[in-house]
Amino acid sequence: MGVGRFVYTPILPLMHAGAGLSAGAGANLATANYIGYLVGALAGILAPALVRSRALLRTSLVVLTGTLAAMPATHDTAVWFALRLLAGATSALIFVIAVSSLLSHLREYPAHLPGWAFGGVGAGIALSGLLVLVLGPVADWRAAWWASAALAAVLAVAAWNLRPEAPRATTPATTATTVTTATTVTEATADSGRGSHTGAGTRIRTHRWFTALFASYTLEGIGYIIAGTFLVAAIEQSSPGPLGGGAWVLVGLAAVPSSALWARLGRRWSRPDLLLAALVVQAVGIALPALIGGAPAALLSAALFGATFIGVSTLALATGAHLEFPRSVALLTAGYSVGQILGPLVVAPLLHHGYQQALILAASVVLVAAAAAAVLRVGFPHHMVVVRPTVPVRQPAPAESAPDAGSHR
Repeated sequence: MGVGRFVYTPILPLMHAGAGLSAGAGANLATANYIGYLVGALAGILAPALVRSRALLRTSLVVLTGTLAAMPATHDTAVWFALRLLAGATSALIFVIAVSSLLSHLREYPAHLPGWAFGGVGAGIALSGLLVLVLGPVADWRAAWWASAALAAVLAVAAWNLRPEAPRATTPATTATTVTTATTVTEATADSGRGSHTGAGTRIRTHRWFTALFASYTLEGIGYIIAGTFLVAAIEQSSPGPLGGGAWVLVGLAAVPSSALWARLGRRWSRPDLLLAALVVQAVGIALPALIGGAPAALLSAALFGATFIGVSTLALATGAHLEFPRSVALLTAGYSVGQILGPLVVAPLLHHGYQQALILAASVVLVAAAAAAVLRVGFPHHMVVVRPTVPVRQPAPAESAPDAGSHR
């Protein structure tokens, strides 16, 4: 997914130079990809069975790879639009299937383990960025697309046997499960900086927290995608040469461990606090190339952006799962993708004057997302408890119960 979704960013300057692609048309192709992403996310909402389909996962891997190979076959912008649209849809399906698989199969494992799996997106970004960086001086935009298709094909083979989320058994016990929060919460346990102990469970509604989370993650989609689409072009505009491509490789490298590291931080601090911190750091990173310029600012920007944008996704999706909100992964991904569609459209009028204003706007939107995350923190139910229905149990005879006197059941 990291290759198929994000290789367009380092190839975009090559298409400007070699294919005659205008800045406006480049923004439109980006928008096509994000519209497709929304379609794929909505499919996961409307047809939950798709999230558990291995056949759909494999089809999506093949189609996504094929769209990369087909990009150099034409100069027709309409065909490019259709290919990026299809690439976006298959990317979203791969993402929703993979995340749902992680959250279901690794639920009982340490939180940093699925975080490393999220790092695969960063690895794809770094590998494809390095590929384009190496090919740039000796080949054109066509070769870059073909090479990225070959790389995606190799990675698709490695991903071929991923197990989607297993179907959930529908029994009276599972359908009657009630999500509650503890009535008694303390501030310290050995396991977590926000730890708690529980008393009697009280049923709560998590809608208001999910609404704040949804708003924050949707705004993040707007801000992050502006930087994710135009960061390389913005850096190369002010610093011609390999700096832009090198910065994009650094984005990917920083993204590889970011989810696992943010997950580890989650053992000491709450996810809403970490989400707020990640968004503020990301806003600073996005603004740096526009406000300061030069190689140090560009590289620091790449590191901060790469270290946060996948981490934000990890934190947001994990928070949605923690709130036990129905279809939280698909809903959050849909909101995120709507934000991604709006991002290039909002900044398109600014691109005639370069990319600096677009980056400043993106940083401002991410700061608003941080404000929504601050609202999420208010009264957040840190300790959720699943209370299962009581079932009749055979009462032991006095002789049977005597050895267990004083024990907890």
